[in-house]
Amino acid sequence: MSSQPASKSAFRIDVFTIFPKLVDDFCSESLLGRARDEALIDLRCHDLRDYGDESRRVDDALYGGGAGMLFRPEPIFAAVEATQPPRPLLLLSPGGRRFDQDFADHLSKTGGFSLLCGRYEGVDHRVVEHLVDAEISIGDVVLAGGEVAACLVIEATTRLLPGVMGNEVSPVSESFGADRMLEEPHFTRPSEFRGWEVPEILRSGDHAKIERWRRAQALHRTVRARPDLIERRGGLGIPEKRLLEEFPCVPYPEGLL
Repeated sequence: MSSQPASKSAFRIDVFTIFPKLVDDFCSESLLGRARDEALIDLRCHDLRDYGDESRRVDDALYGGGAGMLFRPEPIFAAVEATQPPRPLLLLSPGGRRFDQDFADHLSKTGGFSLLCGRYEGVDHRVVEHLVDAEISIGDVVLAGGEVAACLVIEATTRLLPGVMGNEVSPVSESFGADRMLEEPHFTRPSEFRGWEVPEILRSGDHAKIERWRRAQALHRTVRARPDLIERRGGLGIPEKRLLEEFPCVPYPEGLL
């Protein structure tokens, strides 16, 4: 199965999987679905079973023995060669480079990319050595297959494309945005709920002070939860230290899982 191509100017993403509906359905909702309807994104999901043997089988036992099954190279090579997907072609694998916001930003500036979703024990190493361009991982976890990871990569990347998000400022100001920090806390109506009030400064109308408060809260949150991000930025500058002193941190849960 392959979704219908969109316009030539759309950002193209090809996904190779034995469960194309998992990816296609997820990417048909919300902002992603709207972006596809508006031909901003051209997502093509290819069923590897279409390139399998007469029984549509794509896997086999491991040479040398061992538990589980492995994707054979022939169906994957055949699928890629028949569809000529955009490069880079990335294999979703626990052994790959960690996918993060910088990686998403990099992919969003390409003309498109492709994802190969493994299953079982993965793919024949000849696919890794001679077909894909790189391996990527969404973290130190093991999934039953790469489809959920593919959806994560697609959403994180495509939301950075021009026109996909309604508010073009959001990708800059949110967590891991231009400053590579966590986002500050947000509040909405009602101003009082069960005795808990929205911070007075956010209701003050003093926009300059509100922006300083937001900056301080983003710093507090990042220092508290992700000090590695602060270190990566070269530490805190003197103006940032003054902001932390000026505005105390809002409360967060103290318990640790």
